[in-house]
Amino acid sequence: MHDRIAGVPPSAAVLSQMAAHIGNSRPDLAAELAMQNPAFYNVSLKNFVTPWTNEASTVFAPLNDYTATVIGMVRDDVPFNLVLSEDIIYTGANNLVTPNYEQTSNAHYEALEEAGADLSNPAVLVRRMQSTLPGSQISANEAAGVVTTRAAAEAFFSGGTNRAMWRFTAINYLCRDMEQLHDVTRPGDWIRQDVSRSPGGDSEIFLNNCYGCHAGMDSLAGAYAYFEWDATAGRMIHTPGVVQAKNLINGNVFPYGHITTDNGWVNLWREGSNSLLGWRGASDRGFGAKSLGAEIGASRAFSVCQVEKVFKHVCFHGPKNQTDRDAIEAIADTFEENGEYNLKDVFAGVAAHCMNEE
Repeated sequence: MHDRIAGVPPSAAVLSQMAAHIGNSRPDLAAELAMQNPAFYNVSLKNFVTPWTNEASTVFAPLNDYTATVIGMVRDDVPFNLVLSEDIIYTGANNLVTPNYEQTSNAHYEALEEAGADLSNPAVLVRRMQSTLPGSQISANEAAGVVTTRAAAEAFFSGGTNRAMWRFTAINYLCRDMEQLHDVTRPGDWIRQDVSRSPGGDSEIFLNNCYGCHAGMDSLAGAYAYFEWDATAGRMIHTPGVVQAKNLINGNVFPYGHITTDNGWVNLWREGSNSLLGWRGASDRGFGAKSLGAEIGASRAFSVCQVEKVFKHVCFHGPKNQTDRDAIEAIADTFEENGEYNLKDVFAGVAAHCMNEE
């Protein structure tokens, strides 16, 4: 259990304590002991989160503000349903390493990793607000958790039309790619001008394939309309009230398509097959990444997805049978209990479920 949670073997003393807890039918307490090891944060969580921060989904990437923020939230028991909507970021303490946090570089986090900084220590990895960082272009009402971190912007606001931010948010927080969200029954009013209605001269391709993804995705991705990645400056750009030009490119492909005029979004997937995702947010529509992040974080699919990810990380496989699937649902219930959304409880529950596996 200790190896699977922390990524390193326990000391003899910790092993003895864990064995006593398990012998007393409290594997959850044994798991909590494993999570007290700094390697849980520096190694296990770092490897767990890093693939969410890049399009290649690779674990082989340096520490960055996205990964550090998730690590800090888990350590400090911050309700994890706020990961896409809170005005939050974790940085190293002032003057701990050189340089301090910068909007235009990841050097601060690479220096933390190079120095072997103990991310389990609240005096080392410190909670801050994105809106108050030097050079920030977002207010507290616009900060959207990891979505508005530098690493996420570089990965998902770079180039394209910002649809990538929606796609990878869905992959990482709903555990569904666009193929699983495809639904041709939703109205197509929000499909943008850059989507051909007859690709290759065949309108059936649009109606049977493109439509099912773009109808729901384009109605949501407008939340990111004011964001861009500036590769020259090496930072995220946010222009409140001004739609970034990338959202309006190729308008001549289908001039009668939707024109993005603000950062409004509507969740058309609250109806149709994707209603099964269990949307429970305050409203089916809003403005900006923050409110969309809250909509995602309030869904049942979000909760189940976090458990499924931890399950694969700790058990080294996905659910194999109905017993595993029932356990995932039960752990998701515990995750949501009293609105706590404590991801450490998920690690403990999953580790207890899988502890007798080879």
